[in-house]
Amino acid sequence: MSPGLKRTHFYSFHLGKARMGEFAGFEMPLWYEGIIPEHMAVREAVGVFDVSHMGRVAVEGPDAESFLNYVLTGDISSLRPGRSSYSLMCDERGGIIDDVVVLRRSSDAFLLVVNAANRSKDLRWLAEHAEGRDVAIKDLSDDVAMMAVQGPKAQDVIELLCDKPVSGLKWHSFTEAHISGTKVMVARMGYTGEDGFEIYIWDAPVESPEKALRIWNAILEAGRDFGIRPCGLGARDTLRLEAGYRLYGTDMDENTTPFEAGLSFAVDLGKEGFIGREALLKEAEKGPDKVLVCLKLVEKGVPRHGYKILGADGHEAGWVTSGTFSPLLKCGIAMAYVRPELSEPGTELLVDLRARRARAVVVKPPFYDPAKYGRKRRAGT
Repeated sequence: MSPGLKRTHFYSFHLGKARMGEFAGFEMPLWYEGIIPEHMAVREAVGVFDVSHMGRVAVEGPDAESFLNYVLTGDISSLRPGRSSYSLMCDERGGIIDDVVVLRRSSDAFLLVVNAANRSKDLRWLAEHAEGRDVAIKDLSDDVAMMAVQGPKAQDVIELLCDKPVSGLKWHSFTEAHISGTKVMVARMGYTGEDGFEIYIWDAPVESPEKALRIWNAILEAGRDFGIRPCGLGARDTLRLEAGYRLYGTDMDENTTPFEAGLSFAVDLGKEGFIGREALLKEAEKGPDKVLVCLKLVEKGVPRHGYKILGADGHEAGWVTSGTFSPLLKCGIAMAYVRPELSEPGTELLVDLRARRARAVVVKPPFYDPAKYGRKRRAGT
């Protein structure tokens, strides 16, 4: 392992149990038992992930709401305390600086969850644009641990430990509570396509991770009868891809706009004055030059990042951003940028697998039908 890599609050648990690897400057578990069994544990039962490598940034003060409305593409003023939303930070050209989740804790207090690789960049961007505003920005990443409990049995596990009921939490809602005597925030959301929760453990510094480890171990013990498994980043990636979720730095970056990445739902062009609005208004009028699509291979093959996409005529039409073998569907799946005229579901394309070309079809995300596979969020979500 490269020297100088950062370690999360749960590092001591991973050591000796997981295959470790570098991700965004952190030494992270890639898998424990294996990507496929961990993937299927989340689809069929429940899995727990260390996501403390993600950034957690407090934005507080009288101008917090107006500031976030300026730097984010979504309308934060409509967000009530106890709710969260997915949004984007864009530059003046409309390029995506990062995709974030913003949680509103009170009228003037918010928590931003940002991508691990973008922590430093995002903090600089926020500080630069906060000048002259009555707002405080603080990086909480090292003092607040973060874990995700995902899968159809996630609620059963959390309810055994939490001092507040979580069955009534709707998707993108959260509550302050205690687990194992420790103050936490339990949020109903995740990155797997399944029901689940993200847990924020307050006052748990990375150099003294006892609180965080106590909760991690308590969740594993409570989930024993439900088939819980610790899961690594390998399964996290295959799960998010099956669900059709983008990964920053792979499926989008500062050279990609929300309309190209299929994230127009996170942009409120009716909101005045946010960074990138003018550029995005122009793009919305003329249409994007490329579009991110989901591709399902209809013959054997596993698409990988950078593979070329060809039209039915054999001419180059785009490239793969993310690709894998789907443990659920037992076939190759991918996200890819293609010309807009080739983005309609049902369009047949070819993936250049280097040794041969494989036929693929454009599909709507998620790649799987949740009803067909019995995957449905609980009634409370």
